[in-house]
Amino acid sequence: MAGAVLLGLGSMVGTGVFVSLALAAGLAGAAVPWTVAIAAVVAMCNGLSSAQLAAANPVAGGTYEYGYRYLHPVAGLTAGWLFILAKSASAATAALGIAAYAGLGARRLPALAALVVVTVLVLMGIRRSNQANVLIVLLSVGALVAVSTAAWGEAWAAPTPAVGSFPDVAEAAALVFVAFTGYGRVATLGEEIRNPRTSIPRAVVATVVVTALLYVVVAFVLSRLGTGGLGDGSPLVAVATAAGGGVLEALVRAGALAAMVGVLLNLILGLSRVVLAMGRRRDLPAATAVIHRGGRTPTVAILSVAAVVAAFVLIGSIAVTWSFSALTVLVYYALTNLAALRQPPEERRVPLAVQAVGLIGCLALAVFLEPVMWLWAAGLIAIGVIWHYIRR
Repeated sequence: MAGAVLLGLGSMVGTGVFVSLALAAGLAGAAVPWTVAIAAVVAMCNGLSSAQLAAANPVAGGTYEYGYRYLHPVAGLTAGWLFILAKSASAATAALGIAAYAGLGARRLPALAALVVVTVLVLMGIRRSNQANVLIVLLSVGALVAVSTAAWGEAWAAPTPAVGSFPDVAEAAALVFVAFTGYGRVATLGEEIRNPRTSIPRAVVATVVVTALLYVVVAFVLSRLGTGGLGDGSPLVAVATAAGGGVLEALVRAGALAAMVGVLLNLILGLSRVVLAMGRRRDLPAATAVIHRGGRTPTVAILSVAAVVAAFVLIGSIAVTWSFSALTVLVYYALTNLAALRQPPEERRVPLAVQAVGLIGCLALAVFLEPVMWLWAAGLIAIGVIWHYIRR
């Protein structure tokens, strides 16, 4: 199970902790630890629902496939579009974050360059090995622990920030939630772990708890010292420089870059597989379902994903891309919980209450995000559904 937890940490600890926690701290103020706790509870319920669905449906595509099977074709199609939009926005945030933590600021051209390099690596067939995952986890978590430890005393001595309003705290929890969504990788380990029926739920819980504890500490430090560093997209760098000088700053930059490059790589890989599944069902153009390089690489799907991510990068705002990702991923996991609620008793691994809490939590947090995000998401999903029916 330790390997599954490490894999989960490698999937979770990335863009969210290095970028979004400062956004949440700026909104929630002294209440930011509570936003982490709320997000962790919702994420844990979603992770258990995902594990239950994955155990009964060992296929690529995630909630796109579950929606088709347990809900309705439109629900499955909507889930597929939501996944593409949510993860593309997250990938764009990671690309902008790479530029920021490289010392170039959250600028479009360096972010696009990072995206191109990672896309080429994916086209060449690169994957994140278990050894690389362990190194990334050790480096990124080590950097976070080091900067939090070094800045802890100064953070305690700093003035206590005001507590944000209830809508601000709820919006902050929605933004933090996205930083937990790597649990989906743990939920699909049925063939790679002993006693998956019991081990996977335990691994999901353990991963979320460990991640939440780390996020609470980092969020506390940022709420006291780091919210002023949002301008260049690298809020932890200013904290590291003040607390430990150049050595700690270099460690934080290295940890952030390793984590976000890994996140960007994983997202392009995962997105391309969902695009591949949608292409096979003709919910996307048939060309996206073509496999190249000896039946291993969905080239058109990968390039399509890169193009969508690039469009989000051109927005040029970490706050906007992350907020849009938060909305779409919350609605996506609401559909996940709804599908899990529809599973027959023989496929059930966790109580119905888990899916109910996950469903209500996702929808409740999504309500507090900016209305313009809802409009954009609804418009883009409508385009996908209309295209689907015209195509059919």
